[in-house]
Amino acid sequence: MIISDVSARDAVAYPAQEHEREDVCRPVLLCLSDPSDLARFDDLIASGAVRETHDRIDDQLVELVRCLNPGDALDGARLDAAVDAVCAGVERRRYGTWVWYPWSRRLVHVLPRAEFRRVRTDRNRDKISDTEQRRLLGRRIGVVGLSVGNSAALTCAMEGVAGSFRLADFDRLGLSNLNRLRAGVHDLGVPKTVLCARQMYEIDPYLDIEVWHQGLDEDTVEEFFGDAEHPLDLLVEECDTPWVKAAVREHARARRVPVLMDANDRGLLDVERFDEEPDRPLFHGRGGDVTAREIRALAPDAALAFLLRVCDESRLSPAMTDALGRIGRTLSSWPQLASGVMLGGALVTDTARRILLGRPVASGRYYVDLDELVGHAGPVLAGAAS
Repeated sequence: MIISDVSARDAVAYPAQEHEREDVCRPVLLCLSDPSDLARFDDLIASGAVRETHDRIDDQLVELVRCLNPGDALDGARLDAAVDAVCAGVERRRYGTWVWYPWSRRLVHVLPRAEFRRVRTDRNRDKISDTEQRRLLGRRIGVVGLSVGNSAALTCAMEGVAGSFRLADFDRLGLSNLNRLRAGVHDLGVPKTVLCARQMYEIDPYLDIEVWHQGLDEDTVEEFFGDAEHPLDLLVEECDTPWVKAAVREHARARRVPVLMDANDRGLLDVERFDEEPDRPLFHGRGGDVTAREIRALAPDAALAFLLRVCDESRLSPAMTDALGRIGRTLSSWPQLASGVMLGGALVTDTARRILLGRPVASGRYYVDLDELVGHAGPVLAGAAS
């Protein structure tokens, strides 16, 4: 299968080597009130593997009490007393969680899970209520394809839309990806699954992330959707492989999982509510009755024609339409821009949040075309004469 991460015990037993493993993408959580974790923590410090220790727990505790008491201007002795009350007699060093990130060799001290998430998402309120935030953090999202999908996964993690994720991609980060992925030159060659999971864990170390480093194939696609106890609640599909696009939708429809796709052209967001419409045709019927198995057998030209039908060639942007005839001659691949990818991440996250909270979102295709919305007719100003 999938997850190639390191256990807490192994990370401390072999600290000098763990940070060199390219597939390590899960942090180690150590609670010093647990004697066994305390021993592992001491071993880790003694090993010399820690490059940087980051302990700002006092600042986080102050933020916590201010979040819990927004109407009380706590300061001085009253602020100290409120912080002490939160700690309930626990020594500051042993309060909360120490997070060991093997890939960066950083050791970071953070609040306990509930308190950490209360503070981290405080500025979401009340665009997202406390009750809604807890509901969202109990959901699981799958993301297939981690170029455009990287932005969607990271934005969902930042906003607290889902607390569990499954990530699938077979590719590694290349230099040409850096025009649209938030990464650095030191990340070149890193599997995109690893890159994305590491970035998400550095936002919230309490996330639960499973990774499929080899992408999805006929043997693993069903497993990706999980079992009855750990199902996907929503799928974000952002891959380029035609048969995978069809196969994940076939499984999503059978399991009544909604599917979102950002096409990264003209701000196109595609919504398929298989949770509400289990008989809905894939791709809104644009792909015909062809199955994933049949698509897999298509010649390259036929596969491209299928993709163009699915993406509605007649509504592509002029730049994308012009590029189609030049891919493989004067262009190496589909053109994509960072601004479009970031916009797609925002559109997917906002729509995923509304679907997971049970708000009305209809199946269909929605365009947030900035070329049309910004600049052509001029801004609309309140009170301006028409």
